[in-house]
Amino acid sequence: MNVSTNVPLRGPAEPLAQRLAELRGPAPQRSLNARSLAALAANPGCHRRAVLDAAGVDKSALAARLGRPAPFGQSPFAIARGVIFESRLKADDHAALLEPLRAHLGLPVDDHAPLLVPDLLHRSGPAVRADRTAEALARAAAEPDSWTLLDHPMLRLAVAGSTAYLEPDALVVHGGRCTVVEIKSFPVLDGSADPAKVGAAARQAAVYVLALQHAAAAAAGLPLADDPYTEQRLPGSPRTSVLLVCPKDFGNRPTAVAVDVRRELATTRRQLSRMTGIDRLLATLPPGTDFDLAADDGGVPARTAEQLTASVETVPAAYSPDCLSTCELGFHCRARARCDDRVEQLGRGVRGELGSIRTVAEALAAAGGGEGTGGTDGSDRSADADGDGDGDGDGDGDGAHEAAERLAYAAALRAEALGVRA
Repeated sequence: MNVSTNVPLRGPAEPLAQRLAELRGPAPQRSLNARSLAALAANPGCHRRAVLDAAGVDKSALAARLGRPAPFGQSPFAIARGVIFESRLKADDHAALLEPLRAHLGLPVDDHAPLLVPDLLHRSGPAVRADRTAEALARAAAEPDSWTLLDHPMLRLAVAGSTAYLEPDALVVHGGRCTVVEIKSFPVLDGSADPAKVGAAARQAAVYVLALQHAAAAAAGLPLADDPYTEQRLPGSPRTSVLLVCPKDFGNRPTAVAVDVRRELATTRRQLSRMTGIDRLLATLPPGTDFDLAADDGGVPARTAEQLTASVETVPAAYSPDCLSTCELGFHCRARARCDDRVEQLGRGVRGELGSIRTVAEALAAAGGGEGTGGTDGSDRSADADGDGDGDGDGDGDGAHEAAERLAYAAALRAEALGVRA
């Protein structure tokens, strides 16, 4: 199981830490983890999620207060099953875990090269644990003939002005490099697993690989390679093939699947690099904006639902139907998109095809040959044609009319669906 914490960067970022704490209020801080970072990387243009995640706001509680809770999340039974499976693998000095490690990584069977398991100070804070992990990783990488297992190491990754502390299940270090090991409770049946679950695990593991790449490059005093598909063979650098350890068939005996995460790594790296710095996003917020979910001694919330809604709407969102399965605020953002008649409710593909056409009414007008393709104020809105919130469209004043001509047929095909959704 994976736990992580996000804190602001040290030194000059102290005012930023204070501002983020003010946004969150006295409510407990929610931490970033690899799962949430993978979801954030999938939609880098969403400033709303970036701000809320950086501030550590409990988005599930916020969605409930806004009246549109998200009916999804990892099942408590799946969490309990995962804890039990992992505890069995690591019992008796990791005896059960060693079998798939020997099969896939070549861990020796005899005692000529014993497996070293250093103490990573699991009861300490994340910063101390991250420092201890870096020391243990450097020491293990300096001894290429030894085998070292780092059980629940703590990694750092800078994300849009704040530092996330990430905790993979294990790292195996040998030959000067390391391999990420993720323990999952979904089964491998007849040699294959659920592709959707494997894909989600690969995206999560790619975040760990990226954090390790940054750490190895920084330790060597080198920049990260420009090509995300290039492996920098530095001391302590990760391999881009990770190991998923899962139950075999319907029992508890473990088996392992090697997964190449280069594609997920490239996507995560590109998307995280596109995220706007948190300090720039905070500078655009009106004075007094906060997401305080705390209540007084009598149980009365500090902020009403209307006040929280107003605060949430001050931060631009980049909604798409994919958000319903990845973001706790997805149902709230969908409702707002429907109320505003925005085409984002129909998906990223439709949003991209329609260019500067922003509303369903404009799309229907385009399908019928109308002129309603501009903004409600008569202005052209093609400056952000890609819809990611960064204003990097082509800015062509004729973009709306060109889009209408080019996509009238596609809009007409969707007219019936649009009418149902309206």
